[in-house]
Amino acid sequence: MADRDYYEVLGVARDATPEAIKKAYRALARKHHPDVNPGDKKAEAKFKETQQAYDILSDSEKRAMYDRYGTAAFEGVAAGPRTGASEWTARQAGPGAGYESFDFGQFFGPGAAAPEEVEGGGIFEELLGRVRSGRGGRRQAGPRPGRPMEAHLTIPFLTAVRGGETTIEIQRDGGRRESLVVKIPPGIESGAKLRLRGQGEPGEKGAPAGDLTIQVTIEPHSYFTRDGQNLSVEVPVTVAEAVLGAKIDVPGLSGTKSLTIPPGSSSGLKLRLRGQGIPATANKPEGDLFVVLRIVVPKIVDESSKQLIREFDQRNPVNPRAGLW
Repeated sequence: MADRDYYEVLGVARDATPEAIKKAYRALARKHHPDVNPGDKKAEAKFKETQQAYDILSDSEKRAMYDRYGTAAFEGVAAGPRTGASEWTARQAGPGAGYESFDFGQFFGPGAAAPEEVEGGGIFEELLGRVRSGRGGRRQAGPRPGRPMEAHLTIPFLTAVRGGETTIEIQRDGGRRESLVVKIPPGIESGAKLRLRGQGEPGEKGAPAGDLTIQVTIEPHSYFTRDGQNLSVEVPVTVAEAVLGAKIDVPGLSGTKSLTIPPGSSSGLKLRLRGQGIPATANKPEGDLFVVLRIVVPKIVDESSKQLIREFDQRNPVNPRAGLW
């Protein structure tokens, strides 16, 4: 057990919310994770200390016992909080992943004495008596299902738009690495999560394996930006094209598209190409492509051209800032 106060370990107040505790734990776990600090014994010790603190404070029943009795409530049991690096990875699956309920199996392995057979009273009687059945019987500890895991995957922009397959490498307990094929549904957005059932840690003695949850991040594109199902692209045009109008080619997902620029177009004007955005999926319609015009002015202009611009300005007076302030 950690010598320091668990709230001090995580850097939170004693009345901190579960969300604040989880946020503090994740930040510290990432900072001191063995993969980030290979060979650093101090970081490893801090990682384990952080893990122990979170194991208690993230569980409402354990936290209540800790607030009442301190670490004395957990001394003398068969095993303390788990502290492996893969345990931290599995925890990131969040609420419902199997670590939010009070599981006495982590203290008493299969075949250990049932709660009513443990000698003593006081704290342990209160702590362990909760698992007694209404008839005074004991709860038999069965094989544990496999722990869930979470991983992160970054995919190219066009793979996210069109869908496809990619591979991800995960690290299992014991340092074993494994490559898995992941199917990417078309139109997936950054931050989405994919679940691979049964690809988490294996269960004990034939119990089902946990799930692997993959959080997706999408690489930015060199010129497309995305807003839901719509795409935007900035296209440079000349002064003449903007003033007189023109027909130009612009990039699209399936090749170049022809676009008509109306006369008198200004920089920042958005022109829509309907149906040329993200393709339709099962539950979302196809998006549009917005072309944003950017007028490009020559850096070097000869004197004759400057005189023509002056004449143009005199013949076509306009105050572009009128009414802005």
